[in-house]
Amino acid sequence: MSEAVIPAAVGDPTSIATDPRTTADTVEPLPLTGERTVPGIAEENYWFRRHEIAYARMLDRCAGKTVLEAGSGEGYGADMIADVATEVIGLDYDSSAVEHVRARYPRVRMLHGNLAALPLEDASVDVVVNFQVIEHLWDQSQFLRECLRVLRPGGELLISTPNRITFSPGRDTPLNPFHTRELHAAELTQLLVEAGFEVARMIGVQHGPQLRELDVKHGGSFIDAQIQRALAGEPWPADLIADVAGVTAEDFVLVAENIDASLDLVAIAVRP
Repeated sequence: MSEAVIPAAVGDPTSIATDPRTTADTVEPLPLTGERTVPGIAEENYWFRRHEIAYARMLDRCAGKTVLEAGSGEGYGADMIADVATEVIGLDYDSSAVEHVRARYPRVRMLHGNLAALPLEDASVDVVVNFQVIEHLWDQSQFLRECLRVLRPGGELLISTPNRITFSPGRDTPLNPFHTRELHAAELTQLLVEAGFEVARMIGVQHGPQLRELDVKHGGSFIDAQIQRALAGEPWPADLIADVAGVTAEDFVLVAENIDASLDLVAIAVRP
């Protein structure tokens, strides 16, 4: 799993319905390495949908705007943004991801570059999107300063990241080997303010009613049930894989209450 401890035992990529935006595509999918999530894999579907909800809820903030997705990964999110934005620029350091996005999502203007030195002019975009990426970066402060630089005055940085309190509980070092530093809400807020942003809102991703029922069904934690099967390296039980494959983005909720209990953090930060 891309956002669990180790990669899942991946099944047939066609074992769940393919995203409707890409059903006609013949582009080879990116491999599931554990560093990022990709659509269309049954065992990965929970993590994919947990990432997708941030895009779905923030799309209105991108409408009619020039948007940079810094760290665009597989590209499905940038393609979602292209439904509403005037222009979407994607940026990734991984050359294979860059070529994949160019081939699969032609509406995205894809660039290859370093997030610590964004290859864009000052004050050139309205919105920067950075979902589930900052925890992978070595110099998080430098990246945020670069976001501030490329945003126009009043522009917004939309950022999400796993909540350290719930993702790596009781640890200062991340469980995920691809993460360099995880953050809780106060730490993320401090980084954003120090970079020059005003934090307009901090909300958290949590399980909605259907996922809370699956928590109970699978011994108290639907997440732990998936991780245990991944660690076992064995085929997944039919009921677990069916439950995972059936998750939708709408099964998650974004709320401001009880932020430290959230699974992921979502911040809206504004360049003054």
